[in-house]
Amino acid sequence: MSRRTAHALGDGAIPRWLHPGAWWVWALGLATAASRTTSPIVLALIVAVAGWVVSRRRPDAPWSRSYSVFLRVGLVVIAIRVAFTVVLGAGIGAHVLVTLPEIPLPEWMAGVSIGGPVTAEELLLSVYLGLVLATMLACIGAANSLASPARLLASVPAALYEVGVAVVVAMTFAPQLVGDVARVRTARRLRGRSDRGVRAFVGSVMPVLEGALERAVDLAAAMDSRGYGRTGPVAPRVRRTGSALLLLGVVGTCVGVYALLDGGTPGSVALPLLVLGLAAGLLGMRLAGRRAIRTRYRPDPWALPEWLVSLSGVVPAVTLVVMSVLDPDVLVGQTAPLTWPGLPVIPVLAVAFAALAGVVAPRPPGTAAVRDVAPARRRELEEVAA
Repeated sequence: MSRRTAHALGDGAIPRWLHPGAWWVWALGLATAASRTTSPIVLALIVAVAGWVVSRRRPDAPWSRSYSVFLRVGLVVIAIRVAFTVVLGAGIGAHVLVTLPEIPLPEWMAGVSIGGPVTAEELLLSVYLGLVLATMLACIGAANSLASPARLLASVPAALYEVGVAVVVAMTFAPQLVGDVARVRTARRLRGRSDRGVRAFVGSVMPVLEGALERAVDLAAAMDSRGYGRTGPVAPRVRRTGSALLLLGVVGTCVGVYALLDGGTPGSVALPLLVLGLAAGLLGMRLAGRRAIRTRYRPDPWALPEWLVSLSGVVPAVTLVVMSVLDPDVLVGQTAPLTWPGLPVIPVLAVAFAALAGVVAPRPPGTAAVRDVAPARRRELEEVAA
């Protein structure tokens, strides 16, 4: 490996922003893997790997604190799932933990029960299912903490620019909310007020809403001053053809992916549908992109670190999707009978491979570690140049 290639990877790399699309491919790959299993060991490992990568590669920015918020939301999801099981459970299982008073219901609500016996099997199953959703939320939180929303918007294809603006604005809601809450809590502490409890929460709502309104007005003014919404001259036939191809591409891709994941559909039908949908979608985006007048300033490169980060997220997704078809019992958290969860070796190794992203991705500019390493790196580069 040459010196230039070695400097392009890991902690010794020159600090730069990783392409946000690579972080989202990595995070969505982990979320896909989480959706295919209820094994608590695999799900806990996914959360741990995502947290480790975030701790190593998150930038020093307000939106980089989203991961912990999504973890808390995931815990709330698990608690709500368990509460619904306790109240509306069917009492499936042999190990009864407690018997709640049962409310009689009319005949037209047959099959629904409120109260009654609460079993350990049913409670454990609800925890596993809630953990799946909590893990997927943690993966989305990791992507929000690692990928810059502004750079993600700059990487959206011209044909999807309007949709991309709406999606990026929606994705920045949680990170900006976290930053606003932290700012208001800091201001309350500096004024000698408590930043915890119900009174602090009530007193923080109005400043947070005011900050959101100011950002919305500033965003609208910035978009208008930059000519957002202007379109270039395109023939009506080309515009209609591009829209039709885009629609055909989306439908073909969705049907192809569903057919590919469905075990009952032969591969000779699923794969051509997927390839045809992708080809139609790419051609439609190229034609539709002619009507969008955009300029790009220093676009983010897609180099070797981006490929490796994306690969580290795709590997666990593909592995668990294939195993869910070939050997689905390995990915199931057993609840009946009650047993300790087993250790699925192949899924664990596939998820552990996703930690590669924390090593090969370059450190973002502005972090404390980069500021400490930067003088030594500058001296090294000067020596190499000399």
